[in-house]
Amino acid sequence: MEMNIALLPGDGIGPEVIDQAVKVVKAIGQKFGHKITFKEAIVGAAAIDATGQPYPDATHEIAAASDAVLFGAIGDPKYDNDPKAKVRPEQGLLLMRQKLGLFANVRPTFTFPSLVHKSPLKLDRVDGVDLVFFRELTGGIYFGEPRGRNEQGDKAFDTNVYSKFEIVRLARMGFEAAQKRRKLLTCVDKANVMATSRLWRETVQELAPEYPDVKVEYEFVDAVAMRLIQWPKAYDVLITENLFGDILTDEASVISGSMGLMPSASLGLGVKLFEPIHGSYPQAKGKNIANPLATILSAAMMFDYAFDLKEESELISNVVNLSLEEGYVTEDIADGGTAYKTSEVGDWLAAKILA
Repeated sequence: MEMNIALLPGDGIGPEVIDQAVKVVKAIGQKFGHKITFKEAIVGAAAIDATGQPYPDATHEIAAASDAVLFGAIGDPKYDNDPKAKVRPEQGLLLMRQKLGLFANVRPTFTFPSLVHKSPLKLDRVDGVDLVFFRELTGGIYFGEPRGRNEQGDKAFDTNVYSKFEIVRLARMGFEAAQKRRKLLTCVDKANVMATSRLWRETVQELAPEYPDVKVEYEFVDAVAMRLIQWPKAYDVLITENLFGDILTDEASVISGSMGLMPSASLGLGVKLFEPIHGSYPQAKGKNIANPLATILSAAMMFDYAFDLKEESELISNVVNLSLEEGYVTEDIADGGTAYKTSEVGDWLAAKILA
């Protein structure tokens, strides 16, 4: 198979972890006979520094023309520490999602047998956790208008807007995923307070009869935030709006024991994007210590979701599990054992694929 993959390394540790994913993807291509072409483009703070824009038109052209996008991370302290900055790296991420039509963020949360002891939760609560969030990406309070401040500058406002169409297309993805899993779907909202949440709940209730094999539960977001810590194994597929999903998926990400382990996919109208859920971690930039496994597992998701190549995807997941079992990992999960460099982990995984 021929594959054209856009590489958007971004900021901080983004370029370092993307480099390791490229090693693994190339090894998969060599093993299975795929012809893989990469094109790299800038985004985030790196793009602002070069062009003044966080998601330049040239970057969009490369991403839109690709079969899939591998994305690193964005963010830089010089913008984080300047709340008055008019152009910010995060704007590039929102614009990229909007222009590429990426309306659904898929974030799995699962545990690794060899690392389950590193979870902040008790063993009986996390062992065997396997859940996935479908978060709506292009609506809600992040995009609603109007937004801003009054003339005096002492009041600010944001607008939360959702259409039924936006809810339906995200919810159908969740229902279809639930049918392939444990047939349990949880709609996360705040319908006791918010009008947009009531529209979410009503819309999901209308869709539910089309999926009679799926059990649907409705929970308020604050209750889900609590139960994710109390008993995460109670969940399978969860669907929710943009802001709630942003918060809950970060909470769920630490269940596995490290944010450096969880991948994600952003799906929509055309090209699909794959990225680790961690941030740019600027403190580790250039030190060759960042954990590349989430990015490499995102590449595994890419082979599955973008190319329907499940054998290739499973091989990547298997060698990642092997690296965890054998302790060939970076310092954040070395647990007192030998800590390997980011690049060494990438080399080791690629070699295992080709072995």
